[in-house]
Amino acid sequence: MIERLNGTINVLVPTGALGVGIRSEDVEAGLAAGAHAIACDAGSTDSGPAYLATGRSKYSRDAIKSDLTTLMLAQARSGLPLLIGTCGTSGCDLALEWTRDIALEIASENGLTPRIALLYSEQSPASMADKAKAGMVSPLQPMLHADPEIFNKCDRIVALMGPEPYIAALESGADIVLGGRTTDTAVLAAVPLMRGAGAGPAWHAAKIAECGGLCTLNTREGGVMMRVGHDAFEIEPLNNANSCTPHTVSAHMLYENSNPFQLIEPGGILDVTDTRYVAIDDRVVQVTGSRFLTQPYTMKLEGAASVAYQTIMLVGIQDRSVLNELDRFLSQMSQVLHQRVNDAMGAKAGKFDISLRAYGANAVSGLPLPESSPPPLEVGLLFVATATTQELATQIAKTCNPAFFHMPLNKDTPLPSYAFPFSPAEIERGEVYEFKLNHVVRVEHPTELVRIKYIEVKELQNA
Repeated sequence: MIERLNGTINVLVPTGALGVGIRSEDVEAGLAAGAHAIACDAGSTDSGPAYLATGRSKYSRDAIKSDLTTLMLAQARSGLPLLIGTCGTSGCDLALEWTRDIALEIASENGLTPRIALLYSEQSPASMADKAKAGMVSPLQPMLHADPEIFNKCDRIVALMGPEPYIAALESGADIVLGGRTTDTAVLAAVPLMRGAGAGPAWHAAKIAECGGLCTLNTREGGVMMRVGHDAFEIEPLNNANSCTPHTVSAHMLYENSNPFQLIEPGGILDVTDTRYVAIDDRVVQVTGSRFLTQPYTMKLEGAASVAYQTIMLVGIQDRSVLNELDRFLSQMSQVLHQRVNDAMGAKAGKFDISLRAYGANAVSGLPLPESSPPPLEVGLLFVATATTQELATQIAKTCNPAFFHMPLNKDTPLPSYAFPFSPAEIERGEVYEFKLNHVVRVEHPTELVRIKYIEVKELQNA
């Protein structure tokens, strides 16, 4: 029988992302089970570049405040450190300070007086261009170069922190650490590394626990506890009705990772080639054999910017003749719409794009339907005009309006009217954003690109 680990450093991970929901009973269960810290992630690039370029949060203020209230109250009762990584979705300065303001509001409303550390990781385009000129920046696929000019095209740039800034903040007496852009694992690995756990187990446990309950059988049933020792770690659900298995735990190495045996982090590579996953009982999995291979310290750079504007329109189509020859219909409509814009607007339209996406057929994949596929019962046809200004995108949509709503499959048939759900038909989407960077920057010290600021909430409340 496999024995449980002793002398572990235990991190309560209540959720995979701040703002998606945290149950106070799960947090209380984790505290009762011997947690030494509370930590979770709050950001990602999963939902595209807009959140970095604008500094806006993907989740609502109310959702963030609800989860953060639960965690801050638990921190105050327990005295354990609370670490939040990649605040406000993107971890840029604006998003971090937005989260800071929520935390200060919670503290004021609940009479809390924590010492809060803010870890800023946004970089100026000029400073990163200088790093590139000095040969300190390297491209990652699919980027081909690190031309300094590319940084000047970014609205915002962030560097992904490792655990060291969190450790520095905790060593300076912080009760709560709100981090800018951070690797998902670093915020969870920080306390185990700080307290002497093995690097391999700490990084591996953090990778498994980064999405909370996603490494369990019932992925929506609360978070997990990671118990990290010197040579091994354990993962167990916070909810007694939930379970971890060797399969659910080992499978998470595949999450957002192209290599199931290695994970690149600032300062090294997690290698799980020789790892073993063993069920202790029907709830807990113990993991051995994880290694962390030290490498020169680099930080990944993310940059995003506004590149264009869009206006959309939508129609629903049930016409059987159209749906039976959908590929021909879409190809024909695309030609007609482009020609219409060229004829009506000419050079005034500037550089533009028109995209047609048939939801109900192949809008998600964008691939041609197999010949054996039956015609869809209906499609929602989305029209997307992309142009250099909002006014041009909307004028392009208005110019295309008649053909988009009334174009028949064959010229010798009466004009149809497809079903449109909104009036006016055109919907201005606003700015369109694009990731500009996928690079790493070499640094001499893990905190070189990080600015740490402390807030004494008690002093603010007494001022």
